[in-house]
Amino acid sequence: MREMRWWDLDPVMELEHGLFPDDAWSRGMFWSELADARHPSATRYYVVAEDGTGRVVGYAGLAAVGGTGDVQTIAVATDQWGTGLGARLLAELLRRATAFECHEVLLEVRVDNVRAQRLYARFGFEPIGFRRGYYQPGNVDALVMRLGELPASPDVPGLQGTETTHG
Repeated sequence: MREMRWWDLDPVMELEHGLFPDDAWSRGMFWSELADARHPSATRYYVVAEDGTGRVVGYAGLAAVGGTGDVQTIAVATDQWGTGLGARLLAELLRRATAFECHEVLLEVRVDNVRAQRLYARFGFEPIGFRRGYYQPGNVDALVMRLGELPASPDVPGLQGTETTHG
């Protein structure tokens, strides 16, 4: 796992469109996020995970403003599901949220993405509301989840099953 850089955008976009065909982020959205990730007052943090051959098999991003973290995205290649990679990506984002001095972390997850919801629940996230029609163009609702107390050093609870989600 390493920090995402601009040269990762081609493989990230390939994964993005494969995993989220109806509501994929644009290249410009990723560029915008990365532009706020590498300077002294950065509020974004993005990572990629590579397999043994150097292929990008996952990525994740966090925004942190005013003591609140927001999981922007987590994605894991389908051939990596069940390896614990999604949990490791989330744990890395929570470590960075702690470094950003966040007192809570929020996220949105598709209401039909039960696998991801289970991952977040294992880490202690709790549902707090819905955003109607959040995922477009499919008009799919988002479940809003919150982790109110960040662990000092997040462990990866139960490595069975990883998930993909989109924030």
